[in-house]
Amino acid sequence: MPHGKRIAELLIDIGAVKLSIDPPFTWASGIKSPIYCDNRMVYSHPEARNFVVDALVSRVRSLHVQPDCLAGTATAAIGWAALVADRMDLPFVYVRSKAKEHGAKKMIEGDLKPGTDVVVIEDLISTGGSSVHTVNALRDEGGANVSDVVAIFTYELLASKEKEAEARVKFHPVADFTALLKVAVEQGRLDLSDMDTVAKFAQNPKEWM
Repeated sequence: MPHGKRIAELLIDIGAVKLSIDPPFTWASGIKSPIYCDNRMVYSHPEARNFVVDALVSRVRSLHVQPDCLAGTATAAIGWAALVADRMDLPFVYVRSKAKEHGAKKMIEGDLKPGTDVVVIEDLISTGGSSVHTVNALRDEGGANVSDVVAIFTYELLASKEKEAEARVKFHPVADFTALLKVAVEQGRLDLSDMDTVAKFAQNPKEWM
């Protein structure tokens, strides 16, 4: 993960990642977490944004299959997928969280031909649910071949590994929870004595607190 440490540094430096044990953050799912990651913050910082796009492009180019098209997950990764597609001069589509209730009532926005090799660009992998939703929509509605999801960051939760296996897809994060904790300790933003406590979150988030 050659870009992982630098991306972790950037996420922390610009405030996209916050760490707090007491009090913890509460995710939309109700899970209590010592970490909150908002990669949308990166869009507003050109140096960090360019580095992340470079890292995503590098990871896509390293895959065993070179894509005909890139797809973004709605809504947070639409911008990232568009930026990477532009840099790589590739077609771009995005997948809605649910089908439109009017018109063609489709989930995929853009021109996607059946049989196209697609790589999904994701901003953040927590449980892996949105990534797998996107992969399934591309396969079922779009008739696309999808075997890889390239993401900026993963919490490394067991649930995401299970969904990855069930969906027969491979997740390729360019930065992860482990790298971020190491950087946080190096920068003095997290006490070494608290590192194990925070690290246990990825092992069993529902019981962490």
